[in-house]
Amino acid sequence: MLVRRLPRHANARFVGHYYLTGDSAELNDDGSISFIGRTDDVITTSGYRVGPFDVESALIEHPAVVETAVIGKPDPERTELIKAFVVLDPQYRPTPELAEELRLHVRKRLAAHAYPREIEFVAELPKTPSGKVQRFILRNQEVAKSREAQGERAA
Repeated sequence: MLVRRLPRHANARFVGHYYLTGDSAELNDDGSISFIGRTDDVITTSGYRVGPFDVESALIEHPAVVETAVIGKPDPERTELIKAFVVLDPQYRPTPELAEELRLHVRKRLAAHAYPREIEFVAELPKTPSGKVQRFILRNQEVAKSREAQGERAA
């Protein structure tokens, strides 16, 4: 498989015939393109790189999950740990048992390092007016919580 990464120029949105979206993709040998994820959303956990799209795809296969967003949460030991925000089908209740069931569901489908260590059940996810999930808002919330917790420990 041929992987082509394009250089990012400060103000250039086009490089040749390519429009720079901020997404990461692979150009396959047959000429097709495979979507990997947003380059700024890639999670580095314990030396592994994990695309949130893969984890989200595994979670959404579970009947309890209506919608999900996955981010890297700052972690001093692992760099980041995988955290999933999950909107549940109204037939399901947010319980620790369901969170564990979802973790195991992902572990069966992906590599052992790629399952969410934390799952937070939410009523809705932050989105743009066009409906695209804004992971950066969730990530910024987690960074703020981490800084707040560090400040409390230092006091």
